[in-house]
Amino acid sequence: MLIKSYDFDWSVVSSNFPRLLEGLGVTIEISVIVIVLSMILAVPVALLRMSNIEVIRWVAQIYIEIFRCTPLLVQLFWVYYALPTLTGITIPGPLSAVLALTLNLTAFMAETYRAGFQAVPIEQIEAGKMLRLTAWQRTRHIIIPQALRQQLPVIMSLDISLFKDTALVSTIAVADLMFTANKIASESYRAMEILTVAALMYFAIAFPVSLILSKIERNMMNGDIHGGGRRPKSLAAQMVPGAKVQVTP
Repeated sequence: MLIKSYDFDWSVVSSNFPRLLEGLGVTIEISVIVIVLSMILAVPVALLRMSNIEVIRWVAQIYIEIFRCTPLLVQLFWVYYALPTLTGITIPGPLSAVLALTLNLTAFMAETYRAGFQAVPIEQIEAGKMLRLTAWQRTRHIIIPQALRQQLPVIMSLDISLFKDTALVSTIAVADLMFTANKIASESYRAMEILTVAALMYFAIAFPVSLILSKIERNMMNGDIHGGGRRPKSLAAQMVPGAKVQVTP
């Protein structure tokens, strides 16, 4: 059986490259908005997940588990198709995409934050109490900075995954990179060339970020190994500028 060789025609890429760049711009815009919103919203969700009040803790856990244990595509369709049925309000595709992706990423990010919060040494929290810091000041100056630093590789991995998952918003007619690539491919009958270039455009964004992530992980590991014998600064000097605390030699 003879297989006909495929004749590549890359001119379709050059003639439609501005459209692909426009779609990539939409993808990046959605990704940045979702990442920023999720990193902010995940903090209170993680704190609620750690609440001493059982009802609040269970509500936060139910939200997290729903969005962690159901497919993102189903969540996207539910927000776009089902939510307007419940509310009677038509939600545009881009807004539906941002809402669904934010709810999903916030759930994963909240669990990451919670792991970081719980890893902060209790001695440092007790030292904050001795400095008469309020609960919010301890969270802001002691817990959050250390949790973010410790969980930074995981946070960046989630962000990379989110960037790739934005391709799903093409299913609700959001004119992102994937939607634009599919449209051009159907118009030109050149899916091989167009989709290959689209994949390379995703790769060109995600791969450098993954290299940065690897470098951060190596630096953190080297810092843990080589910095084990160094004496840490006082808690006040590290976390609360201007605070004074007596350190016993």
